[in-house]
Formats: sequence, C-alpha cells, structure tokens
Amino acid sequence: MSSDRRTAVVAGVLFLVTEIAAIGGLALYRPVLDGSPGALGPGAADSAFLGALCELVLVAAVTGTGAALYPVVRRRYEGMALGYACLRLLEAAIITVGVLSVLTLVTLRREAVGVEGAAAADRALVALHDWTFLLGPNVALGLNTALLAYVMYRSRLVPRFIAVLGLVGGPLICASAVAVMFGAYEQVSVTGSALAVPVFAWEVALAVRLIVKGFEPDRAGAADAPHAALVPAGVNGGVLRA
Repeated sequence: MSSDRRTAVVAGVLFLVTEIAAIGGLALYRPVLDGSPGALGPGAADSAFLGALCELVLVAAVTGTGAALYPVVRRRYEGMALGYACLRLLEAAIITVGVLSVLTLVTLRREAVGVEGAAAADRALVALHDWTFLLGPNVALGLNTALLAYVMYRSRLVPRFIAVLGLVGGPLICASAVAVMFGAYEQVSVTGSALAVPVFAWEVALAVRLIVKGFEPDRAGAADAPHAALVPAGVNGGVLRA
C-alpha cells in the first residue's frame, strides 16, 4: 500500500470517527444540559463523563484529519492545506472548551447544592457550552469544510460530486449558525439538523471514498496545475531549454 493510499484510509477512518463521536457525545451529555439548574439525576454524571470522553475522541479525530490530509493537499495548495489544518485545530480547541464547561457543570451540581449563586453559575456554564457548540461544530466546521471542498473540487483528488456536497454544506451550516445566533430557531432542532445534513453527507461520502478507493489515480502526487501555469514556456526548473 502506497503512502498516499495509507493517508487516504487514515483520513477516511478519522472522518467517520468524528461523526460517531460527535453524535454519541451529544446524546450522552445532553440530559445534563437540559436538566433544571442544580439537578443531577441518577446516572447523569456517569453519562456526562462518557459523553466527555466521546468529545475528547472527537477532538483527537478532528485534529487528526487536518494533519493526515496536509501532506497530500500541500503538494497542490500549500497555503490552503495549512489553513485547513489550522481551522481544524481551532474547531478542536472550541470543542474542548465546551467539554470543560460540561464537566464543570457536573462538578457544580454535585458540590454546590444550596450554595448562593450556584443556579446562576449553572446557567452560565450551559450558555458557555451552547456557544462553543455553535462556534465549533457550526462556524469553524463550516469554514474548514468549504476550504477543503474547494481544494478537492479544484484538484479533483476525489469525484467532484463529493466536493460539491462540501461546497454547499460548509456555507449552509455557517448561515444556519448565524440564524441560530439571532434566534431564528434552536441549533438542536428539526431545522438546524436539516441544514446540517449536507455537511454530514460530505464527511461520510468523503470518508467512504477515501477508505474504499483513496484519492483519484495520478492526481495525489501530481504537480498543481495553477502553479505549473506560472512557469513560462521554454523554462524548466529556472533554466531555459535549448
């Protein structure tokens, strides 16, 4: 198996892990966020801790996709490859802050029963999580999706219909984040979920493609056409051909 094929498989697996970990984590810790201030039902803490572990797996997978794809993408668009890796790191950092808010919330509900101001702190932590959930899995994800999809579309490293899913889904989920910010609807709602479907489809389709077939043959290692176009005719490596 070539290095590019291994890179494709690793990146594909990591994309699938991000989807599974994100969905599992939210399902496990959401009851804590939805509960009344100060209340911690039976088993809620353990469920929240498991959800936090899923989120930490998500953080590692998100960071890993940026690192895994960087060597291949940089051959064509070095600046965009670096930008994608940095945006994935930003997304991971925001998600980490959200995880910390959930863990702090569990600790507060365990130890601050009856303490003055505990309810206000409780609501503040829920709000902090909600904002990180909006800025990470929506805004940062939308930006890095659009960037990677653009690179994939131009380079044709994967079939263009897959890239189009990202080109549609990235801006759409960013627009959805703005709508949520201004109170049009809740992020976790039928509308919010529907607008996230294209991004979900993009990541799953990209993952399956990379795992099953890898990058398009003869393109992963090819020189970037836009860069090649900058070299004047008759010039090879800076030396005029005879």
